[in-house]
Formats: sequence, C-alpha cells, structure tokens
Amino acid sequence: MHIEPDTLPTGQAGIAARLKKGPTIHSSAWIVPGATVIGDVTLEEESSVWYGAVLRGDINRIVIGPRSNVQDNAVIHLDTDYPTTMGELVTVGHSAIVHACTIGDEVLVGMGAIVLDDVEVGARSIIGANALITGGMKIPPGSLVLGSPAKIRRQLTLDEQKDIARWAWSYVETAKQFREFY
Repeated sequence: MHIEPDTLPTGQAGIAARLKKGPTIHSSAWIVPGATVIGDVTLEEESSVWYGAVLRGDINRIVIGPRSNVQDNAVIHLDTDYPTTMGELVTVGHSAIVHACTIGDEVLVGMGAIVLDDVEVGARSIIGANALITGGMKIPPGSLVLGSPAKIRRQLTLDEQKDIARWAWSYVETAKQFREFY
C-alpha cells in the first residue's frame, strides 16, 4: 500500500506533498498512532513502528524488512549518499538512532545505541545498549558489539543468535494484539 500525502496526519501531509515519494506500507505492517513515517520509506510484511519513533526518508530511502520492529522513540534517517536498509527480524530498541547504514537479518540494535553512516552490521549480531558505532565500521555476522566508541567484543553463541529472532517475533505478535485496539 502506498500512502498518499492527503491521508497523513495534520502537518505530515504538507511535508509529504513536497517530497518526491511517500511511504509504501505492506498491509500487514503496523504503525502505532504517534509514530512518524514520512518520505521514501518501505515497511515490509509484519514490520512495526512504535510510539514516538521517527522514520524520515526525505533525501534517500529507508527499507524496514519483514518482521522487523522500530521501538519507541527510535530515529531512522539517512544521507544523500547512503540509504538505511534493515533485513528480516531486526529489532531497533527504544531511543536508538540508526542513520544511513545497512543492518543484516536478525540483528538487535540495543536501547539508546547509535549506528552511523556507512556502517554494515552482519546478520545475527547484537549492538549493545548505548553503543556508538562510528561511521564506516563493518561488523561481521554473529558479533557482539559494545561500548562508545563500539568494539567487537566476541562472537555470539548459537543460542544467543537464536534469541535475536525470538525477540523480533515477540514484536510481531504484540503488533497483532495492538491492531485490535485501534
């Protein structure tokens, strides 16, 4: 489904009308009231965007993969040179900032983490809470990344890697329940 500017909440409609492209939202995706999704943003199947989150695709594109979730007060943005793309079963924690980067499948970006331009996060990785991932960092699959500035601390165990998908699936189920209230 493509969102036309005149169907957006007051204020967003005027901005969207000036942008070249509006959001494309799969029918099974869920955006709670109070979240902002504007510009060239794609939300794939069963993805969700939560209270106070801002996804602003004004100068490039944002793609949120299937069954991925952007939690409360997170900010997803981009740069003219780099879009922001997220794979399947990604969890972006509360108040995280994800900017102009590529996030692989089954990644957890912890609460308050900051991921900057041209970063590539490999599949099944965890970015710890409040980590600062500086521009251009390449994170191999299965990594635990902590600190500010962030460093790769170790490889995740297989059990730890499996938990990442479980967390994302819990948000798929939560979004289904919330749809019933609205």
